[in-house]
Amino acid sequence: MSYQVHTSAIVDEGAQIGAGSRIWHFVHVCAGARIGEGCSLGQNVFVSNRVVIGNNVKIQNNVSVYDNVTLEDDVFCGPSMVFTNVYNPRSAVSRKEEYRDTLVRKGATLGANSTVVCGVTIGEYAFVAAGAVVNRDVRPYALVAGVPAKQIGWMSQQGERVELPLTGEGEFTCPHTAQRYRLVGEHLEYLGA
Repeated sequence: MSYQVHTSAIVDEGAQIGAGSRIWHFVHVCAGARIGEGCSLGQNVFVSNRVVIGNNVKIQNNVSVYDNVTLEDDVFCGPSMVFTNVYNPRSAVSRKEEYRDTLVRKGATLGANSTVVCGVTIGEYAFVAAGAVVNRDVRPYALVAGVPAKQIGWMSQQGERVELPLTGEGEFTCPHTAQRYRLVGEHLEYLGA
C-alpha cells in the first residue's frame, strides 16, 4: 500500500487512492471513490462513491464529500465546510436521481464552515471565505464572502488579495511570486511570472 490509513479509518474495497495520500482518524472512504496522489483527509471525513478527488487535495476535519462532487488538483476544503448534492431535500421524498454535480476547479479554497449548494462550479484559484454560502457559480480567482456569497475581490494563486476593482481594466503583480494578472471586464487572467 503506497498510502497511509489510520487504524480507525474505513476504506471500502474498490476505492482508488493515490500514492502518498494520508487518511486520518475515523475517515470513511466508499468503494467507488477515486482519490489522487498526495492528498490528506483529516479526522472524521466521509467520501462517497461518486466522488473524484484530484492530486494534492487537503480536506480538513469533519467534511463530508457527497456523490457528484469533483475536486480538481490542489483544492483546499477547510474544517467543517459542507457540500450538498440535492437542491431541495425532503426526508419523505427520494431524490437520489436528482443529484446535482458540483465542480471545484484547480487550486480553489473553501473556507472553514462554508457551504457549497449543489450544482455550482467554483473556478480555478477562487477563494470562498469562512462561513460563506455559495449558491451560484464563482469566477476563477474570485474572492467571495457572505450569505449568500457575493464577490468582494480577487485572489492570486498564492492566496493573496489582488488589489484591483471587481470590474474594469488593470494589471497586478504578486509581491511574493512576481506572478502577473490582468483584469479584463469581469474576468481576471493569469499572465505568468
